[in-house]
Amino acid sequence: MPSNPVGPVNFSAPWGRQLKMLSGLSCAIMIGVSAALAIMAPQNPPALYQASIWICPAIILLCVLFAVRGYRVQGDSLLVLRPGWHTRIALADLISVNHQADATKGSIRLFGNGGFFSFTGLFSNHTLGRYRAFATDFANTVVLEFPDRKIVVTPDDPQRFAGLLRPQA
Repeated sequence: MPSNPVGPVNFSAPWGRQLKMLSGLSCAIMIGVSAALAIMAPQNPPALYQASIWICPAIILLCVLFAVRGYRVQGDSLLVLRPGWHTRIALADLISVNHQADATKGSIRLFGNGGFFSFTGLFSNHTLGRYRAFATDFANTVVLEFPDRKIVVTPDDPQRFAGLLRPQA
């Protein structure tokens, strides 16, 4: 388990080029679909049609709520910071932590968000096997290995982050 006598340490989660492009394109498509539906709406559209106009903005809002804003190492936990809330990851049984820039290469998404304000959810590849991601920039990939799972995060300073969390022998 990492020791953190100093108190909470924050790391930002900068967006990589891939996330910026995917998020921008996704937003443009979703807003375009909603705008097209609104413009082409018939006189007195049925309730289902009216609801369909608002589905895309609702999806955008939902994805924003699950975006990764940063990370906080606090005591024996890692907090993945989200807009208005956080995901807590207990570090008590952490085996290893390493900065591995290419660790996510060739990954497939099993369940989750593949680039709409973040890369979050369950993924898999040949290098890591199945892992859970809370990522924004794959150039900053840090792999946390636990006895029963692997977690990928992408803090702004991956070397410092890994050094802070690395279990003391």
